[in-house]
Amino acid sequence: MTGEHASVLDASAVITLIFAETGHEAVAEVVLAGHAVIGAANWAEVAQKTSQKGKDWPAAKGFLQAQVRVEPVTLADAEMAAAYWADHKTLSLGDRLCLALADRLELPALTADSAWEGIGRAKLIR
Repeated sequence: MTGEHASVLDASAVITLIFAETGHEAVAEVVLAGHAVIGAANWAEVAQKTSQKGKDWPAAKGFLQAQVRVEPVTLADAEMAAAYWADHKTLSLGDRLCLALADRLELPALTADSAWEGIGRAKLIR
C-alpha cells in the first residue's frame, strides 16, 4: 500500500472511528481515502470491543471490510513484536503486532493510546 496518507491502524484508532470519539477524524480521513491497513490481531480486538460496548459489529464490519485492508500476522511480525517487548513491556501483544506491521510496511501506525508516544512509527491521533 502506498500513498502519502497510508497508515496502519491500531485497534484503539478504529474504536475511535466506530464510536466517533476524539481523534476519529484523522482515522476517517485515512479509511475513506482507501489508504488504511489493519493487522488481523487488531481486527479481532476491534470486533471484540465493538460487540462488548454494545455496537452493531456486523454493520461496522461491513463498512470496514469495504475500506480497510486486513493483513495477516507473519512470522517476521511475530518476531518483531516479541523484540518490542524488551523496551515496551506495558504494550499489549496486539499493540506490538501493530507496530511490527507498521515496520514491515514502512508506514505510520495510528493509535489513540498515549502509551505509544515516542515509539517507532506511532502517530497519536489525540
